Amino acid sequence: GPWLVLGKVIQLALNGELWGHVGATLVRVVAGFCTGAGLALLLGLPAGYFPRLRNLLEPVVEILRPIPPLAMLPLFIVWIGIGEGSKIGFITYATFFPVFVTTVHAVQQVDPLLLRAAESLGARRAQLFFRVILPAALPEILTGVRLGVALSFFVIVISEFIGAEEGLGYLINDGRNFFLVPQMLGAAVVLGLLGYGSSALI
Repeated sequence: GPWLVLGKVIQLALNGELWGHVGATLVRVVAGFCTGAGLALLLGLPAGYFPRLRNLLEPVVEILRPIPPLAMLPLFIVWIGIGEGSKIGFITYATFFPVFVTTVHAVQQVDPLLLRAAESLGARRAQLFFRVILPAALPEILTGVRLGVALSFFVIVISEFIGAEEGLGYLINDGRNFFLVPQMLGAAVVLGLLGYGSSALI
């Protein structure tokens, strides 16, 4: 029942156990998300602006994008090991695609009239990009960032099932192994609240 779940969350919070798990999960999510989103913006902004670069990157992205992140987790463990690196790399991989795709699309959809108006007023290429294209594309880019944040919290649970000694995913898996249903559901609720808060913050 809901009260049992709430009681378990309060108990974990009062004895201090919950905060260690929340901290571990947030550190992994922030590191993986910032890396993935940063890389996506670094490649997506110029790819949306320069057709040659877009034609070079998009086929690779479209081949990798349909592969579920879960299918890549064993490879990350083989390549990087079972520690923090594989968890952060896994989140980076999952986060990259929604941010990259929305960023490229956002830059492509900027109103040509805005560009012509800026050019007629003497804007150079760098000014055009930073003063016109980037602000016009920002709302759609932020939509991609929100999707990336949600996906980060989605995949962190999977990565913390394997080789983690702390984190909300570890709490959920521990609850599953020992049939501690209030702990399992309580950790899931806390994870949902963290995801909601992050999305609202963006």
